[in-house]
Amino acid sequence: MLAKIRRNLVAGILTAIPILVTVWVISFLVSVLVAIGSPIVGAYVSWLRIHSPTLALGFSAPWFQGTISVAIVLAALYVLGEIATAVAGRRLLGAFDYLMARIPIVQSIYGAARQLVTSFQTRPGSSQRVVLIEFPSPEMKTVGLVTRIFNDAETGEEIAAVYVPTTPNPTSGYMELVPTSRLVMLDWTINEAMTFIMSGGAAAPAKLHYSKNTKGEIRTKPNTV
Repeated sequence: MLAKIRRNLVAGILTAIPILVTVWVISFLVSVLVAIGSPIVGAYVSWLRIHSPTLALGFSAPWFQGTISVAIVLAALYVLGEIATAVAGRRLLGAFDYLMARIPIVQSIYGAARQLVTSFQTRPGSSQRVVLIEFPSPEMKTVGLVTRIFNDAETGEEIAAVYVPTTPNPTSGYMELVPTSRLVMLDWTINEAMTFIMSGGAAAPAKLHYSKNTKGEIRTKPNTV
């Protein structure tokens, strides 16, 4: 009887974990969207209280304001994406980047974030984006994302800056400098790598190139986000 109770409790916990993680991630994203959009909705409701008190009552419910906030932010992101992919929009963003680069302190924060996003949109030199590196010891390997390729000032050897995300929160991790000759190239997309990391390795492509690729061959599968 005790063994059955223990088995069912363990099964219940294992079943609940992915559900709870999914709810936590979605709740976090929704709370961020609400926090961004709520000032706009709040200002509009304040304006309605003055000019149309009856209509303002319909906007007073917190759940309704939160829904409108999320919708506004998503619509704004969609419009921003449309602008960013247009020729005129790219020129406008280029001018905005130039302006941010001229503002002290802001330039350091914005510039670093901008370079990180840009690095994931382009192939990093001669290597794949998703790689395996020896971490935290030579006997172990972990998945990393190449963000940039350097050259050693003394030897000219290629050195990769590799970001190693942690499970289950990939926004925290480690930055490692690894010679490209020590990298094991994976033909995974970034989506596949992030799914692998967030699932604790449970969700992954069927095959993994754990050993060093022959002659350092480069996989040609596109690394799209």
